[in-house]
Amino acid sequence: MPSHLFIKKSIAQLQNEAAGVGEAYTLKRTLGALNLVLLGIGAIIGAGLFSLTGIAAAHHAGPAVTLSYVLAGVGCAFAALCYAEFASMIPIAGSAYTYAYATMGELIAWIIGWDLVLEYAVGAATVAVSWSRYFSKLLESFGIKLPAVLMMSPFEHQNLADGSIVSGVINLPAVLIIVLISLLLMRGTRESALANAIIVALKVGVVITFIVLGWQYIDPGNYVPYVPPNTGVFGQFGWSGVLTGAAIVFFAFIGFDAVSTAAQEARNPQKDMPIGIIGSLAICTVLYVLFAHVMTGLENYKNFAGEAAPVARAIAKTPYLWLQQAIIIAILAGFTSVILVMLLGQSRVFYSISKDGLLPKIFSDIHPRFRTPWKSNALFAVFVGSLAGFLPITVVGEMTSIGTLFAFILVSLGVLILRYTQPEAPRAFRTPGVPVVPILGVVTCAVMMYSLPWDTWLRLVVWMAIGLLIYFTYGVKRSILRKTAIAQG
Repeated sequence: MPSHLFIKKSIAQLQNEAAGVGEAYTLKRTLGALNLVLLGIGAIIGAGLFSLTGIAAAHHAGPAVTLSYVLAGVGCAFAALCYAEFASMIPIAGSAYTYAYATMGELIAWIIGWDLVLEYAVGAATVAVSWSRYFSKLLESFGIKLPAVLMMSPFEHQNLADGSIVSGVINLPAVLIIVLISLLLMRGTRESALANAIIVALKVGVVITFIVLGWQYIDPGNYVPYVPPNTGVFGQFGWSGVLTGAAIVFFAFIGFDAVSTAAQEARNPQKDMPIGIIGSLAICTVLYVLFAHVMTGLENYKNFAGEAAPVARAIAKTPYLWLQQAIIIAILAGFTSVILVMLLGQSRVFYSISKDGLLPKIFSDIHPRFRTPWKSNALFAVFVGSLAGFLPITVVGEMTSIGTLFAFILVSLGVLILRYTQPEAPRAFRTPGVPVVPILGVVTCAVMMYSLPWDTWLRLVVWMAIGLLIYFTYGVKRSILRKTAIAQG
């Protein structure tokens, strides 16, 4: 394979790009450490906490699902520490794409950049569809019922109460939430961060309220035995069940990496990026463990099996039934902040790829007043909104997970490579325990990827084939770094 496909950017080049050397307009640095922590929490806490806890407890770990959350949090920490080193060392918007460009070359960087579309753009569309469903539930609780044809894609249908079957036209709420958030992102990063902070405060407030009010109604008998005996099948309770439970709840942690895409908009990225990435993961791990402890203490884990709303069943053990309504609001808030951070991350990754010439310039055009990649935001509003409005993307949701894990693996490998190829390069934050921590990051994520269905792998291969086609027909001919290298001989 031609060597120019693996041409690398130097750390000095990347640091000049981060500083905006030679640029008329650059992304505006407005985010502090607290903003970054809140961005991380906004991306991490979605509906996974409210749904996966009951599944993991009922079928795999029992009350020890709390230990599953600890293990999953530790597993994510390996990748988070690697992201923190890169984000402090190369404070640029491209995240894993840029890190791969510096360590493994342009082709690998393109592959991971294309892969991030799965995590961010497709992920945002998937979450928007779920947001639409919960929004409908909330409206129904107030006696407002939206037409079914405006709540589904054309490929979906619903059986109505009168026995008739209606097919969807467009999932209008999903499209609207994508458009509204995209407009907010076009307006400015400071305004987006403020909106995210308000939403995060709302959903975290509901989670803490559930923990505090539910704690006094815990039945200690529900914790006996804390680790239920294994049934003889690997993963069905016992310590193997705790491990399997960790693999399931692992996906409730995905999102902290999106903080790294805001590196070029952080006021002091060398100091604040590690705080944002590691801090948000640590806070969410503590909240998850406490939430799971209260939930399995209120109701016996066996009763969560087959339960569509396990949290509601736990709340029924308290006199605070209004919490069920609050949980729906928290889920909506969770989904909203996840969409916001995913769309922010996607536009920033494509901004970096476009700056390198591998994508059209429109993705890196900066608004002279708002200092945001507004054209990129507008294009993704159309693209992601179309996915959410017209396609059934329940299956595509699994692609989000495999895309994220693949990114984690390459970032962990990148830290390992750079430590040995450029050991003297300045690092504001150093991943501890190298090479053990990066290797554990690779192994943990590889195991999680292995546990995903084979058809998810097939879709990943097809998606990557499409990406390579785009690269070899467009990007490789327009690569600014490659053109410069050729000009210099």
